[in-house]
Amino acid sequence: MAVTPSAQYSVTLRIEIDSRDHGAFTRLATAIGEVGGDIGAVDLVSTAHHSVVREIVVNARDIEHAEQIVAAARAQDGVEVLDSWDRTFRLHRGGKIELYGRLPLETRDDLSLAYMPGVAEVCRAIAEDREKVFDYTIKRNMVAVITNGTAVLGLGDIGAAAGMPVMEGKSALFKEFGDVDSYPICVDSHDPQQIIDICEAIAPVFGGINLEDIGAPACFEVEDALKARLDIPVFHDDQHGTAIVLLAALINALKITGQRMEDLRVVVSGVGASGVACSKILLNAGVTNIIGCDTRGAIYSGRTENMNFMKEWYAEHTNPDGVRGSLTEAVKGANMFIGLSGPGTFSVDQLRSMAKDPIVFAMANPTPEIMPEEAGPYVRVMATGRSDYPNQINNVLAFPGIFRGALDCGARQISEEMKVAAAHAIADCIADDELNEDYIIPSAFNRNVAPRVSEAVIRVAQEQGLARREVVA
Repeated sequence: MAVTPSAQYSVTLRIEIDSRDHGAFTRLATAIGEVGGDIGAVDLVSTAHHSVVREIVVNARDIEHAEQIVAAARAQDGVEVLDSWDRTFRLHRGGKIELYGRLPLETRDDLSLAYMPGVAEVCRAIAEDREKVFDYTIKRNMVAVITNGTAVLGLGDIGAAAGMPVMEGKSALFKEFGDVDSYPICVDSHDPQQIIDICEAIAPVFGGINLEDIGAPACFEVEDALKARLDIPVFHDDQHGTAIVLLAALINALKITGQRMEDLRVVVSGVGASGVACSKILLNAGVTNIIGCDTRGAIYSGRTENMNFMKEWYAEHTNPDGVRGSLTEAVKGANMFIGLSGPGTFSVDQLRSMAKDPIVFAMANPTPEIMPEEAGPYVRVMATGRSDYPNQINNVLAFPGIFRGALDCGARQISEEMKVAAAHAIADCIADDELNEDYIIPSAFNRNVAPRVSEAVIRVAQEQGLARREVVA
């Protein structure tokens, strides 16, 4: 089945057309359409006596499809392709973030206040009272985005350097949606202890730690150790950000299907960092019957093959009926499928074996476990991790507001209650009369989300005594 073209694979074609050939552009547009390209913006670059230069943006399905589109354009009479480029690569050239000073440095007084000798007094004040570092340094609004590149998107272990574009993107999202400053730190190590030691050593600079794309089970070890050692929030977004947004989407999906959390039978495909965190938050929300499946099938108490300490925990707290066998067996009669595994790992036949009004959250990126085009005739509510389909389970709905709230109140940690409160805040951004199968989760560009999440986090942090400072609403 053909996948819908999207901006992530778009190309820009700079073309020169003979202005005397009035049908040239029509033929070009037809040729692009015949190979499945989706034409977007068309801009005029320049004109000459017998020619016109234009730039055309075309969405494609994948890289190979983009190459087909360029080839189709080159084959047209009366059209010369002067240049073509991948828009995603062009956007990333030179990186996506930069640092700049907040203060002008134009006079001697400016220098004496911002640097020596004035800065020495501020240093002395912090040395006498370490809590003042939150008042007089970037720590008050600075988050470290930490990765070792071992579990990047749907790409797996590609290394710290290759993970940098994702971390830069994370920092850009922090600033755009939460006005949170952050910096990507990519650690070239597979040793969890080394990552822990590095984070602990650099913690004085940061008001929070956002762990990202660290593979399981190392991510659990790193997070648990840092939570125990540090007095600032430590948040593994692949786990908890995904879980929070998933719960928000499910809260609203159940308003459509009329089901209750406690009556659901949920199957989770992929029991890594995200799968475990999503299962935990659902258990906290009232779901009692969750079956997790990995490459060896259902996880159950007593299983010995392909296990680790986190899967042992999972086996003890889920699958109350002791279901065994493959994903195909586990999903029969289930109300909800959660995909956190890989592309194409859930079939139409498996979907059709589920209970009435099935809910499918297929969140593997960039290609989900089942495409919405395939699932459409058989699913009641469908969500993915992609922005070009309805109901995107997008972590940007959670982490900017969570850290905004945590930093504003000086939270020492992010508790389970704060996460659940954040999920309800996200869900409540959609009024009941606006809900429908294609709108269970607010857009990433809904500017009401981060402030509401921040308010919920601050409220719970203050109720639990986890806040350093009181924030008055």
